[in-house]
Amino acid sequence: MGWARSAMQMLEQWRKPLGEQDELMPGVGEPGGRLGQNGAVTPDRSTPNASETISSPPVVLDDLVVHMDDVVVRRGQNSLLNKLTWSVELDERWVVLGANGAGKTTLLRIAAAELHPTSGSVHLLGEQLGKTDVFELRPRIGFTSAALANRVPPDETARDVVLSAGYAVMGRWREHYDEIDHDRAEELLGGLGIATLADRKFGTLSEGERKRALIARSLMTDPEMLLLDEPAAGLDLGGREDLVARLSVLAMDPDAPATVLVTHHVEEIPPGFTHVLLLRDGEEVASGLIEDVLSSESLSETFDQQLVLERSGDRFFARRR
Repeated sequence: MGWARSAMQMLEQWRKPLGEQDELMPGVGEPGGRLGQNGAVTPDRSTPNASETISSPPVVLDDLVVHMDDVVVRRGQNSLLNKLTWSVELDERWVVLGANGAGKTTLLRIAAAELHPTSGSVHLLGEQLGKTDVFELRPRIGFTSAALANRVPPDETARDVVLSAGYAVMGRWREHYDEIDHDRAEELLGGLGIATLADRKFGTLSEGERKRALIARSLMTDPEMLLLDEPAAGLDLGGREDLVARLSVLAMDPDAPATVLVTHHVEEIPPGFTHVLLLRDGEEVASGLIEDVLSSESLSETFDQQLVLERSGDRFFARRR
């Protein structure tokens, strides 16, 4: 409910030029934050008797929106995820980085309750996957991806794309929406800079405009967790920078939902994101606070080539050495 109460204030912030925005949520993303059970580097699981030498305290699920333990996803002979243990807390904003085929989208689909692991356990918003009704769980999770965009009827208006999230349907038909629903949809479209496109058909929108409409849709139900699968993919430089700025304002709002953003590029990490998970071939390379984990060395290992990571203010940039 806190997120719903602060939505109007957040959207007013979005409407201001970046240089005039108020300072929000001091301390988010600063060094010295909570590392939790996600260390900088995953322990070597091949070490004999590791469980005997290190006694791990039981996991407390109350503050976790995601907890995956030894998750494996196999398709035929291929492992899309392998022995992955990962958690997301209520106030965290995570970036998942990795090359194509690293398992990023598979990870996000599990977090969205769209996919069950082959083995291992998954808890989402306090519910164990496989022992709960996913149709009751999914409305509590905001999720946007390229696959979702392909399911939107091309003649659906941008406003109705957002509104229909209230009934978890794609394509408005005979559902009834109250005035408060229309107002919220308008505010979310405005916050993402596309209020003037509310009556435009989805099929006529640019790639960037479609992505913004789907992000607005993912926020419509006041979710407890927000999952964004490559939201800046396919955008031009101006579109990417505008979206990164808006996602940064959202990330720094203390009442915003816990957020996980998947990307290939460090340049797309919005300021305000606190943690990073690096994946390679379905396995964790490293995870933890961005300040502690993201480096030239860890990035080079993740993408299997020599890379140099540079930082300017709150933004990251990478190039080949």
